[in-house]
Order: sequence, then C-alpha cells, then structure tokens
Amino acid sequence: MSVTSIFHPELIKNHYFPKINAYYFKQWPPYEMPFHAHKDIEIMYVINGECIVETLSESYTLKKGDFILLDSNIPHRLIVASGHTCRMLNVEFSFIETSGSFPSIKELALENTALSEFLHMNIPYIVLKDPNEIYHTLKNLVLESDKKEDKQVMVQLLLSQLLIQLARMVTRDRKMKKENQQANVYVNQVKEFLHQNYDCELKLEDVGRVVNLHPGYLHRIFKKMMKCTIMEYLTTLRMDKAKTLLVDTDIPIIEISHYVGINSSQYFSQIFKRHTNMTPVDYRRNYSSQIEKFR
Repeated sequence: MSVTSIFHPELIKNHYFPKINAYYFKQWPPYEMPFHAHKDIEIMYVINGECIVETLSESYTLKKGDFILLDSNIPHRLIVASGHTCRMLNVEFSFIETSGSFPSIKELALENTALSEFLHMNIPYIVLKDPNEIYHTLKNLVLESDKKEDKQVMVQLLLSQLLIQLARMVTRDRKMKKENQQANVYVNQVKEFLHQNYDCELKLEDVGRVVNLHPGYLHRIFKKMMKCTIMEYLTTLRMDKAKTLLVDTDIPIIEISHYVGINSSQYFSQIFKRHTNMTPVDYRRNYSSQIEKFR
C-alpha cells in the first residue's frame, strides 16, 4: 500500500518509508501552465529567476531560494511572466508501506516533536524561504537518485532528513507567527495606554504593569515590532501633542510642558528642539504666522 499525502493518518499508524517518484531541473522561459494536480507530494524550488505559483485560492511570487511544498492532488499552475526566466528543481515523492532496518516515518515522528506536529497539520501547501539547507538536501537527493547502484537506503535517508528539516521550518515559522500575534496584542495595549496617559509621568515599569509583563521583555517585543523603544514612542507622541497645542492654542509654553507630561519646561524645550530643530517659541511663531497668511 502507498500513501500520497504527507498528512495521511496512516503515516503515524503503520510503518511507511518515503519514496522518490520523479525529479527534474528545468529552465522555464516565459510560460503560463494550465491548472493541474499531481497524485504525489511535490516540492517546487526556485534556483534562479522568478515565477508565480497559483493555487485555486492564492497566488505566490517565488524568487531565488523560495519553494513551495504541495500536498497530493492540489490544483496549481506555474506562470513565468514575460521578460523573466525561472530555473527550478522539482521533486515528487510518496510513501510506501514496507519493512526495513531504517526508521519509518512513524518511528521518526516518535523521536522528533517537530515532525510529529508537522504530520498532524493537514495543510494543502506551504511556501517557505530556504535558510540554505533545503537546496543542499534536494540536490544530494537528486544525485543519489541518479546513481545506478543500490540507492534506496540513501534516498530514504535524505528524504527523511528533508521531512525533518521542513517540519522544523514550518513549526518554527508557525511559532514565530503566533508569538508575533501575541506581541502585537501587547504592543497595541501599550500604544493605547500611552495615548490615554501621555500627560502623566510614566516609567517603563508603569507600562509593564498595565499589560502584566516584565519591563525588560516588554521593551524587547515593543522595539522589535515598532522599531523604537516605548520611551521613544512616548516622547514622539508628546512632541506631536505639543506641536498641536503650540499652533492651535494660546496656552503658555511653560504650561504646555505639563500638558504633555514633562515637568521641566527646560527639559521640554531641549527635547522639542531635538525633534523639530526649532524651539517651542520659534515653532509657535513660525506656524502661527503661516496660518495667518491663509486667513
């Protein structure tokens, strides 16, 4: 019995081994392929150039080092746009039920958490960027498959290695996306808090308490997401509010510093000049006179 889906439950019930069924290198000129599907699992790897792989629901532009893993019977097509070429390596494989000394997919999954998690995902296709390890394994796989002498053990070994590498990439990618989603929730909570409390004296510890996170960890995820620190974001927010107050109101400058949560008017002036290259007095005079011209 053979299994042609990478997510078939049989793979973790009985002993199956990976088997390569087809492989080829090809330089594609501008071309538009009709939709089709393979009975086997397919990897389409871009060695050089650029192409588009379309499924029935999505379209992906693949460049050098990008690849797509398509489960069996997934309709797709390749498009190489005018003015482009694309050199690709395609590998198609399935699984066969057999006995042997080499560990089966089931046995490998029992030892490798990432592979076990991957085999339970049941996703039709995955698009990934190669971290300089997948192509090396694919190329060795093709070289072994081209040999005339007995090659089955090495092919199984390389295919199993490829599956473990893919599993690690996919599970790591999903974990990072999940962490980024949660980090985005925290960042949005921090931004909302700062917008509501920018006029208060705030420390990083105060912000951390709002979202129940250690200040150091909060600092790291905020900077990763926003490309600035929490205090830098707060300062920019305060300066934007100060600019509005300087132009739209007659509030004395010495009081504006308190309106935006800075208790020292001298420190406020220093920060404001650093952000705008103008003192608060010059900013008010300059922009107020511009507004008068348009009245």
